[in-house]
Amino acid sequence: MVEPAIRYRLIKKEKHTGARLGEIITPHGTFQTPMFMPVGTLATVKSMSPEELKEMGSQIILSNTYHLWLRPGANLVEEAGGLHKFMNWDKGILTDSGGFQVFSLAENRKITEEGVHFRNHLNGAKMFLSPEKAIDIENKLGADIIMSFDECPPFNESYDYIKKSIERTSRWAERGLQAHKKPAEQGLFGIIQGGGYKDLRLQSAKDLMSMDFPGYSIGGLSVGETKEEMNAVLDYLTPVIPDEKPRYLMGVGAPDSLIDGVIRGIDMFDCVLPTRIARNGTCMTSKGRLVVKNAKFERDFRPLDENCSCYTCQNYTRAYIRHLFKADETFGLRLTSYHNLHFLINLMNQVRQAILDDNLLEFREAFIEEYGYNQKNAKNF
Repeated sequence: MVEPAIRYRLIKKEKHTGARLGEIITPHGTFQTPMFMPVGTLATVKSMSPEELKEMGSQIILSNTYHLWLRPGANLVEEAGGLHKFMNWDKGILTDSGGFQVFSLAENRKITEEGVHFRNHLNGAKMFLSPEKAIDIENKLGADIIMSFDECPPFNESYDYIKKSIERTSRWAERGLQAHKKPAEQGLFGIIQGGGYKDLRLQSAKDLMSMDFPGYSIGGLSVGETKEEMNAVLDYLTPVIPDEKPRYLMGVGAPDSLIDGVIRGIDMFDCVLPTRIARNGTCMTSKGRLVVKNAKFERDFRPLDENCSCYTCQNYTRAYIRHLFKADETFGLRLTSYHNLHFLINLMNQVRQAILDDNLLEFREAFIEEYGYNQKNAKNF
């Protein structure tokens, strides 16, 4: 019997919630959960070096199968020795299956039982992606954790459509599992779909768990539904996923949603949010959102966040960073990207400590009050 590439060790359950403190064991190290994973779509976290990511405490980063398939190509990455060597990253790497990008970016897509025909978003060339092809690409990329090929339908799509979709996604997952050539080197996760329908979500989970994947991802959330709707799905879904398997909530990165996900038993998160908003000058701070480009910071010689120990806050002022943005200097967006990633990674450090101390609900309440969330301002991330 082949020893699985990915294993999860449960260390502690928080007394008052479903939160879990644990470790995920990979071929490139053992990492603490719950965790936030920075997104490096094209084998790089935008504007950040691997050394900077390590400095801020990144454990696993995510790269994108679809984009790397288009450029530079899976064969080239394999020739380079895999993603770890290609991008000079010796810690964990996770790749998605490319399914989300096919359904959100590609043009003229046609779904068949065999796979998806589409035109890629770069040059309109005809492409075809099947469960077997997606796994072949991921095998060549060589990430520690890889995803099954799935369809990600809109959250509020019709019941009949989503029922057919999850049934097909389950068949695709089984085909991908059979096509997986490196189970001792790469852990393949199943992706639970089902939109906002409880019975379909639970059916999707049941189907995938019967295949005994090393871990389970929850897809199709943070795609336009309310946070209350997302939390409701997690409330009934995570308790049915086996304790001994890691749970990964895909594409979620707002600070309150990270905490709420952990409370409901999620172990892993990823999102482009921290770097995307950073490139527009928007910063996450302990006091809430700060748009450093605003005129009121022209002569503000304080750090972005006076409670932050990151490289940016220890060395540079709001006034200086604002100047960099106004002058179109790329160093500015590097500094804000560093800060935002550090903020979320440090938030998860605090969350893990709160689980250890059995006071995660109190931590959430204090964080939300300090951060300045309110129900009327959904953008106040």
